[in-house]
Amino acid sequence: MEYTINHDKARNMFTTVVDGHTAYVEYRLQKGVLDIIHTIVPRPVEGRGIAAALVKRAYGYALEQGLQRAGTCPYAAKWLERHP
Repeated sequence: MEYTINHDKARNMFTTVVDGHTAYVEYRLQKGVLDIIHTIVPRPVEGRGIAAALVKRAYGYALEQGLQRAGTCPYAAKWLERHP
């Protein structure tokens, strides 16, 4: 499924709204590394691939900007293992 994902650079977040619920990834930038620190998907919309879409977009942005990718968030770390 396709989601409209917005990048809020001021808050270091990628967000999407699904069925009225906001899901997001929050990241920090340090020394040329984009590190996802939180991946949040509200329970009513879990299981729809939203977290994967958000993480993929955030790491896609990192690659576009020439940044390394890291995952402090366990979900993001696992995603990186599966998608090197």
